[in-house]
Amino acid sequence: MADRSTLTGSPGRESAGTAEGAAEQHLLDPAPSQAPARPAGFAGTLAGGLLLTVRPRQWVKNLLVVAAPAAAGQLATVHTVLELALVFVLFTAAASAVYLLNDARDAEADRAHPDKCRRPVAAGTVPVPLAYALGALLAPASAVAAALLCNAATAALLTGYVVMQIAYCLRLKRVLVVDLAVVTAGFVMRAMSGGLALDIPLSRWFLITAGFGALFMVAGKRYSEALLMGEGEGGTRALLREYTVGYLRFVWQLAAGVAVLAYCLWALGTDAGAGVSLCRQLSMVPLICAVLRYGVFVDRGSAGSPEDVLLRDRPLAVTAVCWGLLYGLSVAGL
Repeated sequence: MADRSTLTGSPGRESAGTAEGAAEQHLLDPAPSQAPARPAGFAGTLAGGLLLTVRPRQWVKNLLVVAAPAAAGQLATVHTVLELALVFVLFTAAASAVYLLNDARDAEADRAHPDKCRRPVAAGTVPVPLAYALGALLAPASAVAAALLCNAATAALLTGYVVMQIAYCLRLKRVLVVDLAVVTAGFVMRAMSGGLALDIPLSRWFLITAGFGALFMVAGKRYSEALLMGEGEGGTRALLREYTVGYLRFVWQLAAGVAVLAYCLWALGTDAGAGVSLCRQLSMVPLICAVLRYGVFVDRGSAGSPEDVLLRDRPLAVTAVCWGLLYGLSVAGL
């Protein structure tokens, strides 16, 4: 007859098995997220944390307010410069409010992310209630300031931008395709704001090029993230699981093609009649080269941070300078 302990298991072995099971369960169940240690130096102070939370590196996007006046060749007067500086500050304040609200809302999830856990709100440098309070103060303040200091069109545009971005943080960033449209619209609104502030008519080719150029950048960033994480793996951006790499490739290639086509139609003078300058037509060459160059980084999956690509890739920077010179000469009538 078999030993009873053999059939039922000895108490020692059962305890050991229970302990091993508990250990395995502990490994499988993630521990509650904890804020990482605060960084040293200025970044670890409240003032430094607030500065990092409002993303100074992202302020370069707000330079798009200059796009429409530059396209119209109306940057020569002091009034224009001051008006654009005001619009730049207002958009920076509005975007800062959105960053504060977004980081406060996502603090718990960010603590589980290997990179986002270093954000000041997630790290505990900036208290969550303070981030909420400052964001809730800056958002309406920027809209009210626009209503008092700018014309009605600019105020309406900035108010719409704030409402749209807050809706994006709360819900729209989890809606398929709508998330791409909202981020793209944010870039287009920046590009439109300078023209509206100075009552400059916005060309349809300008709007098409700006819109699809922005979609190219946005879809390219999503494509790079999906390529690096693997199809169906979204990391902390859950919506990436819903996109396929093939679909995102289709979107950024379509957007790049439409943006280039719209610019070429404008440069060749389809809406300007005869007498289009040679420099305006030649400006197509560096623009196409820039799109092709940026497309290399997108296709490699290294365009997850577009500002890093634009600021650090020297050939792309040189191409952009060449385009700027040719475009500037065309605005000057050469």
